[in-house]
Amino acid sequence: MIIGGKVFDFDSKPYIMGILNMTPDSFSGDGNINNIDSALKQVENMVQNGAAIIDIGGESTRPGHVKVTVNEELDRVSSIIELIKANFDVPLSLDTNKYEVAKEGIRLGVEIINDINALEDDRMAELVAQSQVAVCLMHNKRIDNLPIIEGVISDLIKSVDKALKFGISKCKIIIDPGIGFEKDLQQNLQIMNQLEKLLVMNYPILLGCSRKRIIGESLNLGIDEREEGTIATTIYGRMKGCSIFRVHNVCGNYRALQMYEKMESVN
Repeated sequence: MIIGGKVFDFDSKPYIMGILNMTPDSFSGDGNINNIDSALKQVENMVQNGAAIIDIGGESTRPGHVKVTVNEELDRVSSIIELIKANFDVPLSLDTNKYEVAKEGIRLGVEIINDINALEDDRMAELVAQSQVAVCLMHNKRIDNLPIIEGVISDLIKSVDKALKFGISKCKIIIDPGIGFEKDLQQNLQIMNQLEKLLVMNYPILLGCSRKRIIGESLNLGIDEREEGTIATTIYGRMKGCSIFRVHNVCGNYRALQMYEKMESVN
């Protein structure tokens, strides 16, 4: 897959997506709102430590988050997108489910739309198709009856079919099982245990477990104590076939992946 003029070999290599929260209410407490200098420094640190993609978010998606207007979200992300494009050679992902925000982000140079609603808005599907940017389709639905992994795959297939119907290229689609979204602890653990089943869809898999409740509830740990758990999910996800890892601590996860790849490469 080509993203921002760079070739990503998702079939054979793992990649780190560094999280840049431009919000005051990030669940992880790392929001950079009203502090552009701090945000740029964070981007520099992430790129130096192995981030291949930066994912920018202007609205928290944590449980109970406060919804923001289109204008407010744009105010939070527009300037930092422009500054990153001017100062760094790294593809940018925009974490938004708002058509207007995605449209402006693409105009400013964003190369991936990371949509937690998986193109429910037809306008978003049309925009991505016309702009020829990449898109990440995340599972974000409650499943009560089917085994959870079967339900996730079924819903993601529908999302992919919609993307293809609107003219989005197969080589521009990434899927995400949506750990922590509309799922309880047991369901999250079951998905993690069966991530390899997503490989049947033949799309790159993005895994986002960083500092989430799956770790906190499993280990009874606060948000600032979940780094080791996050790294464990990253390595486990890689073993199961995931290619992109959306994390806060780029350095730790990148180094762990590098070590894993070294051991896997020995004949």
